[in-house]
Amino acid sequence: MSTDSLALLRKNAGKDITALAEEHFKHDLQDSDRDALLSAASKISTHVAVGSLLGLGLGAFLAFRIRRTRMQMFNAFRAHEKPTHVRFADGREEAIPDVGPLMRPSTFGDIAAYTFFGFGGLFLGGEAGVLTGSASAAKTISRDAGGRERIETAFRRFRADVLRKEADAIDKKTGVTELLGF
Repeated sequence: MSTDSLALLRKNAGKDITALAEEHFKHDLQDSDRDALLSAASKISTHVAVGSLLGLGLGAFLAFRIRRTRMQMFNAFRAHEKPTHVRFADGREEAIPDVGPLMRPSTFGDIAAYTFFGFGGLFLGGEAGVLTGSASAAKTISRDAGGRERIETAFRRFRADVLRKEADAIDKKTGVTELLGF
């Protein structure tokens, strides 16, 4: 599992692409456009952090509820009268093994529940934060129609430059193994 799986830990692109983005950021945009983009980026990171924390809390809460329910079921099973023998039609009797100790909630099960529910909540909360943050950022950028046009134009130019760099890198590689990255 890579760190890109969790929205909270995602990094940006490589250094060369970051430098290219900075170049477009400085030359293709006005100050108000840069402020709008910085505000939008801040909203996304805030939403991701809050979503991840809420998801982690929800995962811990659900793990606690599952643990408590398992303990209640075990206590109810233990307190209930259970048969100890089975009598067959031919008169033969067989003892039924006591499965109570096998059903007891364990520390390992508790650790697994908290871990998996925690990671699941972290993942879902972070991704929900990406979605809500992206929507909020889009509203921030869309407020100024002229700024939105300049930002879209700068992004198209940036994307074209990135694709040119990727095409140049592909042209320089020889052989199938280099092309596929083996």
